[in-house]
Amino acid sequence: MSTSRSTVDHLLEQLEPLPVRVRAMFGEYGLYCDERFVGVVCDDVLHLKPTAATEGLAEGSPYPGAKPHRIVGADAVEDPALLQRLVAGTAEALPARRR
Repeated sequence: MSTSRSTVDHLLEQLEPLPVRVRAMFGEYGLYCDERFVGVVCDDVLHLKPTAATEGLAEGSPYPGAKPHRIVGADAVEDPALLQRLVAGTAEALPARRR
């Protein structure tokens, strides 16, 4: 099963005004914040890289063979302030992109 574009559009709306973007990847989507790869949307579920900001969220692999990520539940997706804190906090904890 792949992620629907409507799911991605909803996530982007909830994340406004953060500097986020998505990139299509094999029927799924990569999520970037401040040009840092923070997670993936697979099967309509947001998975963020494990950082202090995502501590306490359930762990799971977004796809077979992937490293464990933190699963952002539907309640967090529907709470824009919480979702923005999770995504921005994840981006802040990751190294800047090399140029």
